[in-house]
Amino acid sequence: MHTLTADPVVPGAPAPRKRLSSWQFWGWVLVTPYLLVFAVFVVYPVGYGLWLARHPQSYVHLVADPIFFRTLINTIVFLVVAINLKMVVALFLSGFFIQTRTWIKWLSVLFILPWAVPSIPTILSIRFMLNPEWGVINTLIFNLSGKDGPNWLNDPTLALTFSMVAHIWKSLPFWTLILVAGRLSIPVEQYEAASVDGASNWQKFRFITWPSMKTLYLTSTILSAIWTLGDFNSVYLLTGGGPADLTHVLATLGIRYLRLDLVDLSMASIVVALPLVLPLVYFMMKRLSK
Repeated sequence: MHTLTADPVVPGAPAPRKRLSSWQFWGWVLVTPYLLVFAVFVVYPVGYGLWLARHPQSYVHLVADPIFFRTLINTIVFLVVAINLKMVVALFLSGFFIQTRTWIKWLSVLFILPWAVPSIPTILSIRFMLNPEWGVINTLIFNLSGKDGPNWLNDPTLALTFSMVAHIWKSLPFWTLILVAGRLSIPVEQYEAASVDGASNWQKFRFITWPSMKTLYLTSTILSAIWTLGDFNSVYLLTGGGPADLTHVLATLGIRYLRLDLVDLSMASIVVALPLVLPLVYFMMKRLSK
């Protein structure tokens, strides 16, 4: 009686190749165009930019430029002030927009328009409003009283402040909607039980709303910081980096060097933003992993 035995495995012999199944084959066929697009439009530009900024002398010239230190300070101020103010206002507006009154629903439609409309017309409209000669602000406040209004964007502090205001006004609806969704996920029964116990609105926020939304709020703040660091439109469309290049942020400084035909400094100004971006990405991914 013969018994079937498996072929002996020869030590050191190469393992037989596994052939792709039809599903795996077509999966690779469908994914390949996306990988090519990613390589051409993401990997190559980033790699080429890092290659252009590879010379240490570029960073020496960048640090020697007095505009760079002013830009670095502007960027930090922009991040700290604009992000925290925006997120705090969004947190409290989210409590307002969860009300079920009809007029609040209609108001929410108008509130979301700045975020839904493209950046170029919305921010340029603010720039036109601040025009010292025919802008609507000076016309209504000063010209009617027979006085000449100030040139708002000619002062670096005011210009950077208006850039932060434009950024907050443009992105505030999005973060408000995110926090509204977070509030709606809190069970209503918790508020009803707190009302029976005689809790005030502040106590409900402190012991119910904030503990439930803290993780969402902090994660949204970190993500907002990453996006704000790359916000080009709010500064460039409103002030163009002026006056005298004193309102540039890291997102717009590269354009200044490109206009001066200093491509290596332009790439270096982008690379120096990585120490600010990478920690934010790390903390955000660490929070999301929990």
